[in-house]
Amino acid sequence: MPKRKDTKLESEGAEFLVLGHLLIEGVHCYKAYVNFPGYDLTAVNPITGKTAKIQVKSRWATDYDKSFPLKNFNCNFVVHVALNRGNSFRKRATKVSPTSPEFYVLPIEEAKKALKESGGWSKVRLNKIPKSKLSFYKDNWQLIRDFLEN
Repeated sequence: MPKRKDTKLESEGAEFLVLGHLLIEGVHCYKAYVNFPGYDLTAVNPITGKTAKIQVKSRWATDYDKSFPLKNFNCNFVVHVALNRGNSFRKRATKVSPTSPEFYVLPIEEAKKALKESGGWSKVRLNKIPKSKLSFYKDNWQLIRDFLEN
């Protein structure tokens, strides 16, 4: 069995990518620098004090199976980041240039609906979300902004 690729650095990068996107969208947000079970970022409405806990899940490979593990639901949103750094799941690795990351802003209830339990793992499968709905969640930072406003 091939050795699993160490993607810790890239997963940290994904958290900072999401943080950066929220900040440039005008959403006050900070990173939880200590391991907080269930979330990686906290978005805040500074006027009302309302907060949104955000869990960031990333996948390094471009050719991944469009799923990601999720076992802690103590958050309001899961932002899935497809980093698209190249192929790693084919029998013969093919050279693919990295492409821009893709972001899916999923309310936790939507992520739960797409959950599949298998062999002790809980995985969110994006292909269980209808394509029209999935395209609605792509880059939809407004969902977090609306959550903080209401």
